[in-house]
Amino acid sequence: MLRKSCVTIVALSYLWLDVPFFSTAAFAQQRHTAKAAAEVTVTNPMSSYSDIVSSLVKKGLTEQQAYKNLAELTGKIGGRLSGSPQAAKAVTWGKNLMEKLGFQNVRLQNVMVPHWVRGKVEKAWIVGRKGRKNIPLAICALGGSIATPKKGITAEVIEVHSLAEAKALGPEAKGKIIFFNRPMDPTLVSTFAAYGGAVDQRGGGASAAASVGGVGALIRSMTLVVDNVPHTGVMYYRDSIPKVPTAALSTVAANRLSDNLKRNPHLRVHFALDCKTLSDVKSANVIGELPGTEFPNEVIVMGGHLDSWDKGKGAHDDGVGVTQSIEALRLIKELGLKPKRTIRVVLFMNEENGSRGGEGYAAQLPANEKAVAAIESDAGGFDPRAFGVSADSSVFQKIASWASLLEPTDICSIRRGGGGEDISYLKDKGAALIGLVPSNQRYFDYHHSDKDVLANVNSRELELGAIAMASLAYFISEEGL
Repeated sequence: MLRKSCVTIVALSYLWLDVPFFSTAAFAQQRHTAKAAAEVTVTNPMSSYSDIVSSLVKKGLTEQQAYKNLAELTGKIGGRLSGSPQAAKAVTWGKNLMEKLGFQNVRLQNVMVPHWVRGKVEKAWIVGRKGRKNIPLAICALGGSIATPKKGITAEVIEVHSLAEAKALGPEAKGKIIFFNRPMDPTLVSTFAAYGGAVDQRGGGASAAASVGGVGALIRSMTLVVDNVPHTGVMYYRDSIPKVPTAALSTVAANRLSDNLKRNPHLRVHFALDCKTLSDVKSANVIGELPGTEFPNEVIVMGGHLDSWDKGKGAHDDGVGVTQSIEALRLIKELGLKPKRTIRVVLFMNEENGSRGGEGYAAQLPANEKAVAAIESDAGGFDPRAFGVSADSSVFQKIASWASLLEPTDICSIRRGGGGEDISYLKDKGAALIGLVPSNQRYFDYHHSDKDVLANVNSRELELGAIAMASLAYFISEEGL
């Protein structure tokens, strides 16, 4: 009787076995032979992959080194906004750690990155009527925003729920602050889908407001949690439209402002920011690897982005992706595994507000190097559930055939469609793009906010993600795609 499994096997092949799958005695003998081998690697590595995964799980969950590295990154350095001194320290930290762990060809790959500075002034309130106190609103500047005038902006507010609604305001918007208050959809099971359905107002709200004469924009934070912690994130200006300052309101502040507007449609809000954009700064991706023993020019990349926003400590976004990638390669190395193809860790710089690291890495690939696959972790350090794969059908089927081997790491499915922002630039290089998919229900509770700290990361869930990445990278290194 087959054991019930959580694994969704989209395409499963046992052609790699020397015996039919249902030949129980022969299969048991094969496993016994693999376990008795003095080395982890054997002539036919597929016959011992389950034992390798077991070894990775045992070592990883015992040592939990990913969490220790994350504690150091977030504790000693903290938030790592591109261009900041903290980002520069993180580059040095990543290089030193890779060298300490004995990775080979450790190096920096220079990239120029934006340098936006938050400043010290972030304040807002609803202006009280005569004889009444002002009502405070918790805000934070959105990344890339210009500052308000030194004395701030005070103006009436118009509430809208989409970019189209703002653009349709016409002359009514002139001289007003436009308040974008479309929440993430709580009925969607995927919080990433809910985020995708609302985040356009964060990115484009300022330009939409300015296009109809608005003097500023306030945006409801991208989170499903109702609390008083604002969430930052990148916004963009259009060159053909005047720039106006923009900030995120906490969900409590957004609800408060909306409720007060219902009672007084002509209320005024005051807000002030002193953020600014400086000249681009030289920074770097950090790279280290285990060269392949048979096909060193065929490369599997594992990575996350080293930069983060300056709110919180950049733990889930994306300290976990950085430390999981480093940990995955450490586990492979320390188990004595010798990958046939090169497995490379890349700590990408500037994913949050420019993606210069991902773009630069792809642009600087040597002509004689083949990008086989890229695995990215940038969805939080929660319990791993799946790998999402963007590749042609034959490659997808091959990866899906390994699904059951990944079950000890809590991976329950191989899904079509996946990847990540930094590795997306490798699509044109022929790489299969693979994203680690953890449980997503809590991610946007912390995302881009002061709550993105080590205390909100579970060490075992973090480690299981690293083990899953190590397992899949090793399978690809041995079997190719």
